[in-house]
Amino acid sequence: MPLCHTEDQTMLADTVRPFLAEQAPVRHMRALRDAGDRTGFSPDLWKRFAELGLNGVLMDEADGGLGLGHVEAGIVLEEIGRNLTPSPFLATAVGAVTMLRGGSTAQRQAWLPRILAGEAVGVLAIDETPRHRPGRIALRAQRVGNGFRLMGEKRFVTHGHVADFLIVAARTAGSCEDEMGVTLFLIESHVANLTVEAERLTDSSLAARLKFDGVEVLKEAVVGEVDRGFDGLTKTLSALRTGASAEMVGVGSGALDMTIGYLKQRKQFGRLIGSFQALQHRAAHLYAEMEVARAAVLKAQELLDCGDAGAEQSVMVAKAMTGMASALAVQEGIQMHGGIGMTDEYDIGFYMKRQRVLSELFGDADYHADHLARLAGY
Repeated sequence: MPLCHTEDQTMLADTVRPFLAEQAPVRHMRALRDAGDRTGFSPDLWKRFAELGLNGVLMDEADGGLGLGHVEAGIVLEEIGRNLTPSPFLATAVGAVTMLRGGSTAQRQAWLPRILAGEAVGVLAIDETPRHRPGRIALRAQRVGNGFRLMGEKRFVTHGHVADFLIVAARTAGSCEDEMGVTLFLIESHVANLTVEAERLTDSSLAARLKFDGVEVLKEAVVGEVDRGFDGLTKTLSALRTGASAEMVGVGSGALDMTIGYLKQRKQFGRLIGSFQALQHRAAHLYAEMEVARAAVLKAQELLDCGDAGAEQSVMVAKAMTGMASALAVQEGIQMHGGIGMTDEYDIGFYMKRQRVLSELFGDADYHADHLARLAGY
């Protein structure tokens, strides 16, 4: 399995790269932040994504999508990361679309065309604790008549405050750490007894805290089977983790390019600092680390696309490696820029903030390293 893009994938990259560089560079994120925007992204840009067909990259052709895979979705996400573009692409075009594959015909017909047209945002509501712990689902869904009543909270739901629908993991049986007894529900955002509170994260993006205070849904809201939603949740998390890893590759690569550019123009003691051997060695080491991380992500994407049994482990490796490599990229970028790198005069500080959020999203490097060790019997 070659760790390189095909001709068609390269053509996709050649289309997405200039599109995002022109339509949504870092100054686009700056403008939303400085305006105090409470949406968290540009709805007009989301429609432009739709016009290019990008929202349907993971949708089956039968549902009107492109029928492509995680490699192609990763190409889009890498450019999103490179430009720090605020977008619901990861949450919706990757997460919600993957989850809806296990949904009913009615659910797919209701929401996939709207996602494809850039008219809807769908997100997953999973985490309930301060750190990512998807195995701990305590939000209760009690059977009531012809449906369920949901009681509990969810945290850090990206774009949850503006989502048109939520896919919520709830407990219908067993204790809070049992895999059996988890059920997924598709819930429209305007449902009664749902409180949504938006919170600004360190990178100026927005996530929501959701409180379900007796939210009632019909049995038709169930995605998949009652009590058997954990497998679907695991597959969707693999897709999201791979997507977040691809975005981190973009963040790290963008920071690296910016740092190399700075080394080529900044002078100290009458010389370009890029001529200093110590900085050359650090830049070379950083480049090598980013290339290894990129290869790990591509491997995970390819295994997901072919349904390989080892895909989940490769996804965890990719998320851990990109977390560490991109952290090195932004830290070295700040170091080589000096203190001015953390000011708004330079963009490199924004890359550090975005990397920090992405590294925590769906589990940080420590979480995945620990999980891999447990799978290996340690």
